[in-house]
Amino acid sequence: MGTLKSHLNRRLTNLRLSMATVESVPQLVMLGALSGIIAGLVIVAFRILIEHTQMSFLPGADAENYEALSPMMRILLATAGGLVVGLLFQYIAKSAGQVGVVHTMERLAYHQGRLPLRNAIWQFIGGATTIISGHSVGREGPSVHLGAASGSLLGQWMQLPNSSTRTLVACGVAAAIAASFNTPLAGVIFAMEVVLMEYTIAGFIPVIMAAVLATIVCHWFFGAETAFIVPDTGFATIAELPFVLILGLVIGVLAAVFIELLQRFSRISAPFPLWQRTTMAGFIIGICALATPQIMGIGYDTVNAAMLGEIAIGMLIAITLVKIVATTVGLGLGLPGGLIGPTLVIGATAGGVIGIIADLLFPGSISSPGFYAIIGMGAMMGATLHAPLAALIAMLELTANPSIILPGMLAIVMADLINCHLFGKPSVFVMLIKERGLDFHDSALAQTLRRIAVANVMERAVVTAAQQITAAEANAILKESPSWIVISYGNHQHSLLPAADLAQYLLAETEAVSGMVDLLDIPATRLDAYTIHLQASLQEAHEMIFAAGCEALCVMHNGVDEEQIVGVITQEMIETHYQS
Repeated sequence: MGTLKSHLNRRLTNLRLSMATVESVPQLVMLGALSGIIAGLVIVAFRILIEHTQMSFLPGADAENYEALSPMMRILLATAGGLVVGLLFQYIAKSAGQVGVVHTMERLAYHQGRLPLRNAIWQFIGGATTIISGHSVGREGPSVHLGAASGSLLGQWMQLPNSSTRTLVACGVAAAIAASFNTPLAGVIFAMEVVLMEYTIAGFIPVIMAAVLATIVCHWFFGAETAFIVPDTGFATIAELPFVLILGLVIGVLAAVFIELLQRFSRISAPFPLWQRTTMAGFIIGICALATPQIMGIGYDTVNAAMLGEIAIGMLIAITLVKIVATTVGLGLGLPGGLIGPTLVIGATAGGVIGIIADLLFPGSISSPGFYAIIGMGAMMGATLHAPLAALIAMLELTANPSIILPGMLAIVMADLINCHLFGKPSVFVMLIKERGLDFHDSALAQTLRRIAVANVMERAVVTAAQQITAAEANAILKESPSWIVISYGNHQHSLLPAADLAQYLLAETEAVSGMVDLLDIPATRLDAYTIHLQASLQEAHEMIFAAGCEALCVMHNGVDEEQIVGVITQEMIETHYQS
């Protein structure tokens, strides 16, 4: 048994070391595929829990038929749901209460993509409860967290380098979006553009594999239909471009209002206990649903109705405005739901309004309102999330209509310009991270260093030695041709000695051949060293050297019986690798 355990440990160690190099793409692709399957199954379970529970009590066994509930039932359901979620997260989940896309981005920025299992479990429970009770939130935010946690936990369980774990987090995010909308390519772009905020060829390939397999898993359970019923529509004439520009302008304003209200509600509600905030959020959402019950739940039925031109212009305007208020109140007061779905509803209804107005002004010569609803949906998503490419790809995959590209690009660019440059609003997720008091930086240097594991840069030709050794032991060490000698002394203290300096000393001091050698006393260069784990990235190594004021790091790995030093890394090695 001991021999088998030792053999497996060596195989895993070799895998972890290989995952740190640029040649690790095949291994990452296999693990990305596995994370995509796991994430797909988790999201299937999440959807089944939500939809089957909704169908058990909503009239007509329709998972989105909140409109058929009585006015009093809407208020009671939303308020009770808010109270239950608040009590769960304040008194039971406690430290595991951070959830959602913002939590995922925070763990990527500050914890090398290590997402805790407990938070994911509470995201599953809290997200499902919030959606089932009819709050104006989306399913995609919780799905992104659950997908990211699936990839992260796989990497943590295998003790992979943190750079590889980050890639598996991106795999899980892509899988979540792909499975939610049946848009695998949009899932890939969303993961790289919104969450990971970086593009690399090595990162794309495993993420693509994860998105594909998660989509296949969801096809197996739910079929190949897209999330929305897309009408057969197209761009009628180039003369419509002014209306597309107007749509982009309106959506840009709505995106800025959305972000501003969410920020204000988050600040205003911060001093109050969580259960009071979520209960109040539920009550306000229930009141909003008295006149516009369409704002309750995920709202995909409302998007479909807007695309098909089945909602009158007055109700479209009401849904747009009330949905903004209900969503920002709910999320700002602490409900653990997503905001991607609500932005799609807001964009679709606002786009439908512009489409109807355009058709009234130029009857018979303008594309259908459904065409503008599709463009509005993409523009709102792109402007709010600062994800123009992901929004455009999502529109293209949902419609399978290349003619959507030109007007879609124009509307997305206009909306982003208005929201970002006229009103100065950041991505909604970045804003929420900063509201938590975190200084969110994502420089090119940090991106580059966090993609590389210390195992890819460290010097592996090292041997360990005690402070006092015999000359014979010193010569035996040099026969191993090491670059560095790690001297262990004191309470887990380490010092690095260049092997060349020891060799020079032995040649110069011939009388030491039969005596003892004090490696901390002989004339030589020595570097004080702290320790860092093999899983760490170059960013962690760089930060540790800077914070501790040391000159080098000993790279540690958990062996069969105890931790072993498997390499050393210096600041010079980090700088040389970055500049090469």
